[in-house]
Amino acid sequence: MFNLIVSGRVNDDRRGFIFAERVFGYTSKDLESQFTKGDLIDFDSLMRFPALLMEEGRSNEIARIAWISRVTRKGADFQIDYTIDSDLPKLTNADIEEMQTELDMHDWEFGTNHWAVKDVDLFEILLKRAKLDQPKPSVFQLSAKPIDPKLISFMMPFDGSFNSVYQGIKAVLEADGFTCRRADDMWVHAHVMTDIIELICTSVVVICDLSRKNPNVFYEAGIAHTLGKQVILISQSHDDVPFDLRPIRYLSYLNNGEGIQKLAEEVMARVRSIT
Repeated sequence: MFNLIVSGRVNDDRRGFIFAERVFGYTSKDLESQFTKGDLIDFDSLMRFPALLMEEGRSNEIARIAWISRVTRKGADFQIDYTIDSDLPKLTNADIEEMQTELDMHDWEFGTNHWAVKDVDLFEILLKRAKLDQPKPSVFQLSAKPIDPKLISFMMPFDGSFNSVYQGIKAVLEADGFTCRRADDMWVHAHVMTDIIELICTSVVVICDLSRKNPNVFYEAGIAHTLGKQVILISQSHDDVPFDLRPIRYLSYLNNGEGIQKLAEEVMARVRSIT
């Protein structure tokens, strides 16, 4: 998910303005509802996502990726304080236009001042378009194997009580032609983490069960997000979802037959929408 802010000149001033009435322009009603509390906009949650700052136009106008630090009401405007991410390259509106469909942008957005919220992984799109360098971690090696468009991986606690959850979702996904692998199913390399990294790298979707606040699953979810993977979060309890992940949608479920079947159907619907 990311914030799209189209306004005046983009520079290093670290501050910009947007008409208050233009917030949530070109944003789906579902997302607008998600980030609205009564009559107030939940800026604290929105600030957890990167912001793509653009000028109006379709050619060589500068576009930058930034992180919003504060939003303040100033009369009819919102003042936006931000920090441009200097580690990420400058883009142009022409670059953005090439990715228009993937970024869920409408034609009119290139010529209209507004603040939109997009349910799209900005960094994944930039990586696919080779606008960013692939990260090179020092603790482990990324797999060079290609992504399997039908492989879905599961990151869950190594606990037998989760077998029924895995098998229930797996049955529905495999009936639709997908292949499912659980992290503890693999034993290819001597180091278990190497197997897990390879599984994440080669999967088209990564499903992470946050139930019981398992630190290994949290770590694996972080790796998957960093690599720009499509991640589906699931949990038996809202309290098990870390504070920093709560702005990201997740599927809650009951660990019984009916609950697992409902979860499997919801996961299937989500997989179809993102693959």
